[in-house]
Amino acid sequence: MSTERTEQETVACVVENNVAWVKFNRPEKRNCMSPKLNRQMQRVLDELEFRDDVGVVVLTGEGTSWSAGMDLKEYFRENEGKGLGATRQAQREAYGWWRSLRWYQKPTVAMVNGWCFGGGYGPLFGCDLAFAAEDATFGLSEINWGILPGGGASKVVADLMPLRKAMYHAMMGENIDGTTAVEWGLINEALPAEQLKARVEAVCKVLLEKNPVALKATKDAIRRVKEMTYDNAEDYLIRAQEAANSFDNEGRKEGIKQFIDDKSYKPGLGAYDKNKQDA
Repeated sequence: MSTERTEQETVACVVENNVAWVKFNRPEKRNCMSPKLNRQMQRVLDELEFRDDVGVVVLTGEGTSWSAGMDLKEYFRENEGKGLGATRQAQREAYGWWRSLRWYQKPTVAMVNGWCFGGGYGPLFGCDLAFAAEDATFGLSEINWGILPGGGASKVVADLMPLRKAMYHAMMGENIDGTTAVEWGLINEALPAEQLKARVEAVCKVLLEKNPVALKATKDAIRRVKEMTYDNAEDYLIRAQEAANSFDNEGRKEGIKQFIDDKSYKPGLGAYDKNKQDA
């Protein structure tokens, strides 16, 4: 693309079958994240979060990349030239939508179709599930140009990878492919590129069958209890379950009814029929 994209054009979105496919849309820049893209991504996520026709959000990239990280020119150099205030504003805009993903109302899935570097680890971690092409490329290249992996990237690898893998990944600056990213705990699954979208669609279909209140509570619970002691987690989960029931006690009752009374489903083999509850 020869002309510069408008802010609105840096993110593409289409909703199909209750799934919102949200794309980084700077393929000519390997979908690196600029201040414009970060602002637009927050707008798009805000607009989708409570739409009735959206049950799952998939984050992916246009072209051959997921995201090559932060735009070195527009995010770093240009803002540093404007002073500390501009740098802090750019950081708030980037970290803000990553934080929104971590606590998003609906399930989120990262579909990593190509390059995923540095700052791209922030939204990767923000998504609940992550699938990648086997030949996707993951890397923390910051050490190669003289800085530490910031913007949460160090926290991401420390949380998701075993210590020795995290150290190696951050200190060596070597890239890994999708298959290795699974082995090191960075993503859920890696598939041949031509099978990636079909697998994500299948996952979305399963998620759409679940009780949305229970899904949101579950998402939050897993992230919260990870950093708690067992006793604190036990107490939190009791309160979280009570809060979820207060929002959708009928859904819980319907699931139990279909299992105990109707004998129409088994929890270990799928979700209860939400349509009967809605009816």
